Amino acid sequence: MKPARLLSPLHRHLSSSSSSTPDVAIAIASALRELPSHGDDLPRHLSLRFSHVPFSTSLLSQILSLSPPPLSALLLFRWAVSRRSFTPSDASLSLLASFLGRHRHFPALSALLLDFRPSLGPKSLHSAFLRLIRAGRPLPALNLLKTLPPDPKTLASLVSLLADRGHGALAEKLVKESAPEVFPDDALCCDLIRAWCASGKLDQARRLMEEMRRGGFELGTEAYNSILACVSLLCLKKDPLRLQSEADKVLSAMAARGVPKNADTFHILISNLCKIRRTEAAMEIFRTMEIPPNSETFVAVMRSLYQAGRTAEGDEVMEKMRGAGLGRDLGRKEYYGFVKILCGIERVDHAVRVFRLGKGYGFVPGKKTYELLVEKLWKHGQVCRARSLMKEAAARGVEISAKEYDVDERFVKKKKEKKKKEGKKRLSLPEKMERKRKRLRKLRLSFVKKPKGVRRAY
Repeated sequence: MKPARLLSPLHRHLSSSSSSTPDVAIAIASALRELPSHGDDLPRHLSLRFSHVPFSTSLLSQILSLSPPPLSALLLFRWAVSRRSFTPSDASLSLLASFLGRHRHFPALSALLLDFRPSLGPKSLHSAFLRLIRAGRPLPALNLLKTLPPDPKTLASLVSLLADRGHGALAEKLVKESAPEVFPDDALCCDLIRAWCASGKLDQARRLMEEMRRGGFELGTEAYNSILACVSLLCLKKDPLRLQSEADKVLSAMAARGVPKNADTFHILISNLCKIRRTEAAMEIFRTMEIPPNSETFVAVMRSLYQAGRTAEGDEVMEKMRGAGLGRDLGRKEYYGFVKILCGIERVDHAVRVFRLGKGYGFVPGKKTYELLVEKLWKHGQVCRARSLMKEAAARGVEISAKEYDVDERFVKKKKEKKKKEGKKRLSLPEKMERKRKRLRKLRLSFVKKPKGVRRAY
């Protein structure tokens, strides 16, 4: 029998002293893939082959990482609970709910939430809400919340997820319906404003902000940061030249209300100025910041400076970032972005310099970084440096795909051809006689009087 052949190594491995859980997970995942999920074949097979295996949340996580069929995973979870050797917990339900939602098997997700309703907790509910909203199904998430007892944390989790996806109308309606049981606080109001801003409805966000202010809520920096991000987004779409003036209005309103600015406020403004290539304006705000910038602001400024060709200033900002203790936030993604920008503006030598500098600070380059540098160095005619990078990648275990690289004609050094100095050509005797006759003819004509012009009779 095919399953027995696959699972026979499992019994040898369980009988030995060096048993390991990953092999059990592989065997169970293989059984889930091969046996049909309908009928009693799968539970009977699991009881026959794996009744002695202690089931746990870590084992469930390893099995789900091998991507078994979603419905079979749900049957496995039910079988483990029915044997009373495994108690469903919030963490295990969160893993399975996230797995089913990621595979878009929403009937199985609904069945899971319905069967194990008493064991649901914040993690499992958050995973279920997240997968439903990401899949474009906010209404089932709202219906699920209505079946649960009122809880401020659950409501806040769902409103925050709705705000991330820009479902402002649904989030506001949910909060108003839940107000008799769960009265909203300042954080919930900020999430509602963020929901309207995420969908680009600036007028609705300002209307809600005025209503909350009249209701006695204190809107903090997060709400104004959402307004600033929405204003910047609309200006980028419609009129980028009005970005700085409109942002100054929001900052003035913050100062008038006594709302302090934080690092995210300056990050939103500086990053959007860098998007429209207003590098000098972004640098002025960066130099005059009242508070220390965060790592996202440093990276946005460096990218803009490198894109403008101001490589020395970009290196200075990188040193300031390391001096501020934020150098650990420069990872593979950031260094690859710097190298890509510098190679795009044909500053390959400086790209290699940033590459070497990053490696000195613990940057581990990947396949994309090596391939980009090798291709650009080869195009610039620096074949020796490209080959040394290929050897370095091979020594580090990074496999670079074999390609044919051509040297760009713009960067090929052409040898100047030396022109040979030609001496005076020696004339033959007939040529000398012809030249002499022409010279004598000119001399004779020079002594002949030219006829004067005849006047016209009027």
